[in-house]
Amino acid sequence: MISLRRSSPSSLYVGRVCLRQPFRFFCSTFFSSVDNVGDKPILVRDFIHSALYDRNYGYFAKRSGSVGVLDKSIKFNQLQGRSAYLQYLDNLYKQNDISWFTPVELFKPWYAYGIAEAILRTANFSVPLKIYEIGGGSGTCAKCIMDYMMLNAPDRVYKNMTYVSVEISSSLAKKQQETVGEVGSHLSRFRVECRDALDRSGWGNVDSQPCWVIMLEVLDNLPHDLIYSPNQISPWMEVWLKIQGDRPQISELYKPLRDPLIERCIKIMDMDRDPITWGDRIVSSTRHILSKLVPKSRRVWTPTGCMQLLEVLHWALPKMSLIASDFSFLPDVKIPGENAPLVSTKKNGRTVDLDSYLDAKGDADIFFPTDFSLLKRIDHHCSGWLKEHTDSPSMPVKKRRTITLDTAAFMEEFGLPLKTRTKDGYNPLLDDFKNTKFYLSVPTHNTK
Repeated sequence: MISLRRSSPSSLYVGRVCLRQPFRFFCSTFFSSVDNVGDKPILVRDFIHSALYDRNYGYFAKRSGSVGVLDKSIKFNQLQGRSAYLQYLDNLYKQNDISWFTPVELFKPWYAYGIAEAILRTANFSVPLKIYEIGGGSGTCAKCIMDYMMLNAPDRVYKNMTYVSVEISSSLAKKQQETVGEVGSHLSRFRVECRDALDRSGWGNVDSQPCWVIMLEVLDNLPHDLIYSPNQISPWMEVWLKIQGDRPQISELYKPLRDPLIERCIKIMDMDRDPITWGDRIVSSTRHILSKLVPKSRRVWTPTGCMQLLEVLHWALPKMSLIASDFSFLPDVKIPGENAPLVSTKKNGRTVDLDSYLDAKGDADIFFPTDFSLLKRIDHHCSGWLKEHTDSPSMPVKKRRTITLDTAAFMEEFGLPLKTRTKDGYNPLLDDFKNTKFYLSVPTHNTK
């Protein structure tokens, strides 16, 4: 089994590259851009957001060239097997001089066709089909889904559909418009909104009509917060960051939990729960003894960016259906803590994993594994069900129906896996994506 990180020819991963800035200038710019107060401490999630998305120095700011676009689809049935496939990829990277190809690009149009088929089978066609895509990359997913609807859906579905890409990068937004525009009839049904999907104001008024939201490899790059405890029983503390005096160095500060978003996330993760049962008390007592004998600090990365995005989406699009795909785990992580990210850059043409997230200075990718069981709980919470479940003495009916599928299972159900199989039976889409999953969430009839 291969554990994918990003798709590349040899290790199936290539880091992303961005121009370096002098560290002190970079740090000062980041801290002032977040709070406009110079060197005031900031939360870890704000540092990560700036490191990835700052319009001037962030990793994704102007990196449309790092996202590969294939001139034509790969003819997998003409490749002998895995070795031939990897050699073909190696040649593609050398010819295109880019950092990575997304799965939707490598397996176009079949990857997006599988997503389109999943939508077709479950969409409510009593209203015009409306699709939002968060972080649409080069626009390949949008184009291929619209192609599929044009070729396979009832005429009225394609005729009346709307596809909206919400893209934070202006260069990628332009690229998406060009890609979709390759089919002239798509343009009247497609638009790009260049904005941050986390910003509630960008969504305008609530849209209560049914719609679909697609997020492919979005969750892994959403900001996270870090919580810390010096031993097994001490209360959790928020991690803040501050520039250390006049030195070009960022240090961590630990403060009592006060941030509402972190507190809500911890509550959903059941990390704020006091011992209730006899068994819980025994475990708690054991931890107390161990904390005295062998004190061990704890660090946990919390998906506050994911929670913030789902809160916004459930508010703005209360009847949305959701398809998300991402990494369920990541190999060879050096950063300490539960759910820790990979932080990778490219030096002298080679991918290098950094030892600290604080070394990400706009030149490094920061991406996290997704805990899909936690994603489900966050989804239910943001839909309002978990709050009702807590406040009500009776058992409220869930507002969402959800399912998590391995990529292979999803594509076997909705896609055309024969189209990505080589001569000897090797299928990179089914065989190489063992650490990626799809999450589907649709509203029930219990929404108000």
